[in-house]
This record gives sequence, structure tokens and C-alpha cells, in this order.
Amino acid sequence: MTTETPSGLRAEAVRVPQSGLATEARATAVVWRREMIRFVKDRARILSSLAQPLLFLFVLGTGLGSLLNEGQGGGGPGTVAFTTFLFPGVMAISVLFTAAFAGISIVWDREFGFLREMLVAPVSTASILLGKALGGATVATLQCLVLLALAGLVGVPYDPLMLLAMIGLIFLMGLMITALGLLLAARVRQVQSAMPLVQLVITPLMFLSGALFPLSGLPTWLAVLTHVNPMTYAVEPLRSVVFDHLDVDAATRARFDPGITWGSWPVPVGVQILITVASCVLLLGLAVWRFRRTE
Repeated sequence: MTTETPSGLRAEAVRVPQSGLATEARATAVVWRREMIRFVKDRARILSSLAQPLLFLFVLGTGLGSLLNEGQGGGGPGTVAFTTFLFPGVMAISVLFTAAFAGISIVWDREFGFLREMLVAPVSTASILLGKALGGATVATLQCLVLLALAGLVGVPYDPLMLLAMIGLIFLMGLMITALGLLLAARVRQVQSAMPLVQLVITPLMFLSGALFPLSGLPTWLAVLTHVNPMTYAVEPLRSVVFDHLDVDAATRARFDPGITWGSWPVPVGVQILITVASCVLLLGLAVWRFRRTE
């Protein structure tokens, strides 16, 4: 519809779509799709993101395994090679770095003005950040599929139910870490400031999650730090799923996968997953709140 102004100029009426659930879901899908397009077109990113976990798994794992007097196949029936133990942790490390940088990449969008264009659209900030978080989690999951294909090389069986459970846990972990990256990016204005901040946060998360060492026999101060680290509650279910499908004796299981205990209470895997889900909701909610205050 057009109207004529007093000066004789014709003005076009602009129709702004009403906000609703369908509109918000469409906005989330568009942001998610943009993350997928960026991922597919950046082949160098795909290859470089695989180098670090492969080094951790085959170089660090084999080296530490030889220190423990283990061969490539372990110490015999019912035992487990250190590379087998390390496999879920390496998956978690891959997710941690990929998802964190996917979340912090919104700083690039802010620096080049694209974030402002998204935020002025007639959709909520929550829908935009949810699409970004889902995109980061999907990218992290897709990259881990390559590592899952190598599971047999380190003694992890190709059990369909185990692999499906691992994919679901990897996606949930990626969602939590991407939300953390978005929260860190809320106040960051320049890419140069974003990189050191991410390294400062994700490095302690990695080393204090039990991804690289068992949670048994830790000194008190280290046990406390691992228990307050939300990443621990995302790594342990992943390792528990793997050990559920390994033929190991009880002593070996207790050594390499003792689980998480609060005092004398062993925390069930279901509770650990709920803690990860709660962390996702909390971090994403805080990120939305911070972006509404700063943009």
C-alpha cells in the first residue's frame, strides 16, 4: 500500500512480520544454516581442527602408554590400553576447542557489522544465539565423526548403540561449550582480544575435566577442582559409555573409569547429563542477557 505525503512524495508502507514461534524458529534455522555453510566452505578449518586430537590420541596416548608398560593392545585379556582410555577424552578436547571458537566467532560478526544487522531484525536475541549455539554444536559433532571412524584403531568397538550415544553426548557437550563461547564474546569487541580470552578459559577446562587422566587417586585440591568443572560432567558420561562396551575387569574399570563421587555418593550418569543440560541452559541464558545489555 502506498500513501502520498504533504510534499507530494509517495511513501511505501513497510510490513513487519509479527513475532511468533514460527518466526523465531525460522530465524534460529537461518543462523544455524549460515554456520553450516561457513563450515562446509572452510576446508582448511576442517583439516586443521583434526590435527590436534590426532596428535593427542596417537602421539601422546602412545607415549604415555609406553610409560605405563602397555603395548598397543594393552597388557592382556581384561586390560585396557591407555589410548583406549584416552579416546573419549580426545573427543571431548576436539569438541571443546571447536565449539569454543564457534561461539567466540560471533566477535567477527560484530566487528564486520553482521551482528548488528541480525539484532535489528524483528526476532529475539535468544533465537539468534540459539541458532549460533546449535550451529557450533553441529559443527563440533560433524568433526568428531571422523574421530569416531578411527575408534577401532585404539580398541574401541564399533557398537551402533554406543556410537549413537556418543554422538548425542558430543552434541550436548558442543552446545554447552558454544554457549560458553557466546557468553565470553558478549563484551569482547575485537578479535585480538577474543583469542587470548578463549585460551585462558578453555585450557583449564580441558586439563581439569579428566579428559587426559583418570579421576581416581587424585589429591584433594585437584579432585575439588575437577568436581566444580562443568566440563567434567560432560566428559565422564562419554567415557562411561565407552567402558560399558569394553571387556575389562572390575579393577581396571575402577582404575581408569571410577566415575564421579560427591563424598561417598557415586553420581549416576543420568544426573551428570542433567547437570550438563542445566549448564547449557544457564550459559545460553546468561549469554542472551549479556547481549541484550551490550548491543
